[in-house]
Amino acid sequence: MNKSDLIDSMAKAAGTTKVQAAAALDAFMLSTQGALKKNDKVILVGFGTFSVTKRAARKGRNPQTGAEINIPAKKVVKFKAGANLQAKVK
Repeated sequence: MNKSDLIDSMAKAAGTTKVQAAAALDAFMLSTQGALKKNDKVILVGFGTFSVTKRAARKGRNPQTGAEINIPAKKVVKFKAGANLQAKVK
């Protein structure tokens, strides 16, 4: 499912127009990005939790040449599915 498919599905489920569903999805994404940028967690009870963790610097290998490279430390976004979501997927 891509973004336009998700917008279509949201519009049908909520009984709104595609424009309203797109605005709601964009607002959700902007709010989530803003919270994660401030290192806050986004907890959606029954769905899951978005959080930011730090990944340490490490050594790696260039697959083409085999040369050792340094991979710098960075922040990554993680998602942990909630119990209800996991139960629905099983």
